[in-house]
Amino acid sequence: MDVTIYHNPACGTSRNTLAMIRNAGIEPTIVEYLKTPPSRAELTRMIADAGLTVRQAIREKGTPYAELGLDDPALSDEALVDAMLQTPILINRPFVVTPLGTRLARPSDLVLDILPDSHKGPFSKEDGEAVIDEDSKRLR
Repeated sequence: MDVTIYHNPACGTSRNTLAMIRNAGIEPTIVEYLKTPPSRAELTRMIADAGLTVRQAIREKGTPYAELGLDDPALSDEALVDAMLQTPILINRPFVVTPLGTRLARPSDLVLDILPDSHKGPFSKEDGEAVIDEDSKRLR
């Protein structure tokens, strides 16, 4: 299965998502979006395909969101996308794209909605929260 994750290795949610993809027996294409941001077309397509608004896809925590005045409700989606492309840390993560759909995997187990049921045994997140049981079944 062709899977792409827009990944930040410094983010626990992103690391958990990547590990769940691998637990399903899939080695995804990993795009470290801070180094290689998506194009405008890719970003807007991911946001739309995930069923999100641009404001839902923008990251506030740990970013210059407030300093850049991005909380101004008068800003257009185009202006917000411009900011996300100029300052990629503003792109919420991780986005995952598969033939079964696109998700912003927050929380990380949302990625399971767009992966096949091909898990290779139990899986727990970095914090110990169990997500997949010993029978390879999703717990939530």
